[in-house]
Amino acid sequence: MIQRIRTALKRMKNLQRNQSDSEAKNIRHLNTDELEAGLEEALTSPTDEGIVNLIVCRPDVGQRKVLQSAEFSLEIGLVGDNWSKKPYSKSPDGGPHPEMQVTMINSRVLDLITAGDSSRMAVPGDQLVVDFDLSRENIPPGTKLNIGSAVIEVTETPHTGCAQFVGWFGADAMRFVNSSRGRELCLRGINSKVVQPGVISQGDKITKG
Repeated sequence: MIQRIRTALKRMKNLQRNQSDSEAKNIRHLNTDELEAGLEEALTSPTDEGIVNLIVCRPDVGQRKVLQSAEFSLEIGLVGDNWSKKPYSKSPDGGPHPEMQVTMINSRVLDLITAGDSSRMAVPGDQLVVDFDLSRENIPPGTKLNIGSAVIEVTETPHTGCAQFVGWFGADAMRFVNSSRGRELCLRGINSKVVQPGVISQGDKITKG
């Protein structure tokens, strides 16, 4: 319980810092009309063979480290990431959620949400930023994805925007990704788990297993 309180306080401090940083740097948050206007172009990612654009490790809360290559294991997901250390109230034992081991987000959608600011692509902390159609229609839960020498399985647990997401990209962006259509298209991305360990590198192809 004490650890959960400490984690919550850390997240709150990080959110406040993110909001202050956004104001200090005058980062522009797109409104709903702008997001909707750019959606059609953002949904043009390939459906059969994608590519890994970015790999992001989260060594600790609020930290981001971009990697050229990373090892993915069955036990801890991306080696060096803090997933295995994060308690989660909805997981079976209160520990790291087994179906939220690795998150992916579409690079074209992320480019839209960040207003084309490539320096902010690592901000959400999704371990894999990919040019690939992540919609439920294209890769429903249970779909296995071959990426590098690893195999990642799409899980049922939805990936949605949270309070931190508002601090990073604005309230309109969170409503945009969390709308019924946004969830169906998985605009915030997807949750997944490692089912075959291996190494994934930037530029690796993504194919359905």
